[in-house]
Amino acid sequence: MKLLYLFLCPLLFVPATLSQSIKIIPKKITYKRPAPITDFKKTFTVTFPKVKAFSTALSRKIENTISYERVLGLNINEEINDVQWLEDAAYEVGYNKTGLLSISISIHGAGAYPFGTEKALVVDLKTGNRIKPSDVFVSINKLTALVLNAQKMETMRTIAEIRNHPEDRDIDPEQLFLKIDFRLSDLQEFAISNEGITFIYDYDFPYVVKALQPEGRYFFTWNQLKPFIKRSGLLARFVR
Repeated sequence: MKLLYLFLCPLLFVPATLSQSIKIIPKKITYKRPAPITDFKKTFTVTFPKVKAFSTALSRKIENTISYERVLGLNINEEINDVQWLEDAAYEVGYNKTGLLSISISIHGAGAYPFGTEKALVVDLKTGNRIKPSDVFVSINKLTALVLNAQKMETMRTIAEIRNHPEDRDIDPEQLFLKIDFRLSDLQEFAISNEGITFIYDYDFPYVVKALQPEGRYFFTWNQLKPFIKRSGLLARFVR
C-alpha cells in the first residue's frame, strides 16, 4: 500500500501543478545600435518575460505566445540596424493563477511623433495557447452588442467633454468617432481579474488629438457576464 501511494502521489500532483500559476522573470536587455541616426537612438531596451512552467517545452510555448514578435510584430534585428523606432518594450502581468495568465505587452518609440501600442491577451497555462473568444464565450453576437453599448456611452461622454472644453472648440468631436465601432473581432483583446473581464479597444487617434482619446476599457463583473461564459470553458470557474 505504501509503495502504491508513493507511485500515485506524483501522478496526482501533476494536474494540480499544471493548473496553477507559472513563474515569469523579467530579463532586461539594452541593445546598442551600431549606426544610430540620432543620439537618442543609440540604444533601446526590451524587457523579456522569461517563463518557468511545468516543462521546458511548455515554457517555450508560452514565451512564444506572449512574445513581442508574435503579438506586436517586433523585429529586434531590424530595430538594431534599420528601423530605429523602438525605445522600449515591456510587459505587465495582471493575473497568473488557476491555469490562466492575463498579460499586456507594449512597445513605445518615436518617428515623426512619439507612439506606443499595447495588446492584452489571456493564455491557457496547460497548453500555452492564447485563448480565443470562441473558447470561453457563448452568445458572442450579444456579448459584442453589450460591449458596443458601453463604447457608445463612452463616446457620448467624450464628445460632450470635448465640446465643453474651451481649448478644443475648433475640433469637431463627431468626426473623431465616425469610424469607431466595437466589432466581434475586437473581443479578442481582453484581460481578466478576480473581479471580472475588461475588454480593450484602441481608438487609434492621430497624434495631434491623442490627448482626447478615450480610455477604451470596458469592465464587466463576472456576475454581469455569467450568461456569456461557456460552461465547458476555462472561465467557467468564475461564475459557478
